Amino acid sequence: MSRNVPVVWGMPAVYGEISGEVRFLYCRTKNTGMRNGQILFILAILATVACCALPVMGADGNQTSDEATIYYNAGERLLAENNFESAIASFDQALAANTTMIKMSDALLYTYRDKAYAQIQLNRFEAAIQTIDQGLALYPKDTMLWNNKGYAHYKLQRYDQAVAAYDQALATDKTYTKGLINKGDALYQQGKFADAVDVYKKALETNEGNSNATTGLALAEKGAANAAAASQQMTLVLVVIVVIVVAGGVVWFLKFRKPAEVQKPVKGKAKAKKKK
Repeated sequence: MSRNVPVVWGMPAVYGEISGEVRFLYCRTKNTGMRNGQILFILAILATVACCALPVMGADGNQTSDEATIYYNAGERLLAENNFESAIASFDQALAANTTMIKMSDALLYTYRDKAYAQIQLNRFEAAIQTIDQGLALYPKDTMLWNNKGYAHYKLQRYDQAVAAYDQALATDKTYTKGLINKGDALYQQGKFADAVDVYKKALETNEGNSNATTGLALAEKGAANAAAASQQMTLVLVVIVVIVVAGGVVWFLKFRKPAEVQKPVKGKAKAKKKK
């Protein structure tokens, strides 16, 4: 089950896509009068599973249950109840325990995803970025970790870093609609309206009729039009200023320039040079 927070325009939703269900391993048997070979084959599989499911050794050398799995499942339950503070504590305990078992499935990845999701819900964006970076060290191509890192930077008004994180998310999935919308939001906040228009259009190509992409596209197109009009107006103003300055310079030159000095005629006749 996926969990998505509704989008408030100008503040894109974080998309953790967490699981609201607790993950357990179980096996189911059925008495069908199987042959001996089939029975032996199944017994071999069960023996293998039993070996993998042996209790994890604790730090004191005593056998204990898999603490990481217990804390992880507790964190998932608390997260489903929107008890974010307690969920974070449970995920921390899971990460502090032996993570061998949860690493064998996707539970370790979800531990980082869901802990960061809970931190974001509590507006702890710096802490969420730290958690996500820890997860990315193990899962560098996880789309949702990159997307939520971008969202955390967006909330901190670090739009350049947000765009960079969204680009990483889209590098693994170019059709990731949520990442495209969030990237468009960050570009819009940067005043890069034309770029935002292109990104929102791509989002609509992946999810035609998406309301968030449609709203974003309309705002970005309006921003681009206003920016173009403002640019034209500024150009006109600059042209007028240049004309005024040049005209003023011409008037000043004509009015205040000094007239050229006229050579005065010499009175009397010039004396002839004596011949030697």
